[in-house]
Amino acid sequence: MLLPRFTRLAPSLRLRRPPTSPAYASFSTTASARMKVLPVPVRDDNYAYLLIDDSTNKAAAVDPYDVPKVQAAAEKAGVQIVAGITTHHHFDHSGGNQAFSTAYPGAPIYGGSNKIPALTNQVKDKDEFSVANIHVRCLATPCHTQDSICYYVTDKSGNHPGGVFTGDTLFIAGCGRFFEGTGAEMHAALSYLATLPPQTVVYDGHEYTKSNLAFAKSVDPENPGLARLEKLIKDGIQPNERTTIGDEKEWNPFMRLDSAPIQKATGGGESGAAMDALRTLKNNFRG
Repeated sequence: MLLPRFTRLAPSLRLRRPPTSPAYASFSTTASARMKVLPVPVRDDNYAYLLIDDSTNKAAAVDPYDVPKVQAAAEKAGVQIVAGITTHHHFDHSGGNQAFSTAYPGAPIYGGSNKIPALTNQVKDKDEFSVANIHVRCLATPCHTQDSICYYVTDKSGNHPGGVFTGDTLFIAGCGRFFEGTGAEMHAALSYLATLPPQTVVYDGHEYTKSNLAFAKSVDPENPGLARLEKLIKDGIQPNERTTIGDEKEWNPFMRLDSAPIQKATGGGESGAAMDALRTLKNNFRG
């Protein structure tokens, strides 16, 4: 089976999983697919995204910190922005909301608390809404912030495997710091995300892949999934459509608390304590 496309440096490249890897559904955002996701790099390492319904040329802007840059991406893609979606209240994710509300008056801005600037539609766990023909389900994942919401998006036509915007909760091979929560809460949040279909594409909030990989190798060095991820990076392939929930369950140490290597690295114990120990190791890692 095929990985999601890694397209920033290699637009036409597709990589085949090794035979020993779990088989997850492949996908391609072709003209027949209604839902597309366009990453928009902002600041030093953040990602904003355009969530596009191709059949109507309407889009939502996810964490549009740099509104002019997001506008330019929308104009280039030929889409109309009709909504804003905010994963949590931290400034590098919500700091463009006031400018967004000025640029797109009347467009709703969804988010998890009134700490989010220019919020019009406060959402909670399991709330649902639509962006044109795209269905959005809200997944409350408190820990990094208590208002962290991940957004699970699916194409009503069924031509896309689905995606999830994870903000600073789940990264490629990592997770966010526990600024407003505990290890038990992060374990619950990542376990919640792990219930999504394995082919679900993960659209995270930062480009931390190389540093996360280095740490993951220090606590789980024999994991073949990490070898696969390392090869992608060494080949110069930067993930554009990101990875999948299936990938993260295979190589992300914060989603592998019960595995023998992570139990050894953290000293074992119940999941919340192991998560706290693993995060402390990551915070102190200088590799």
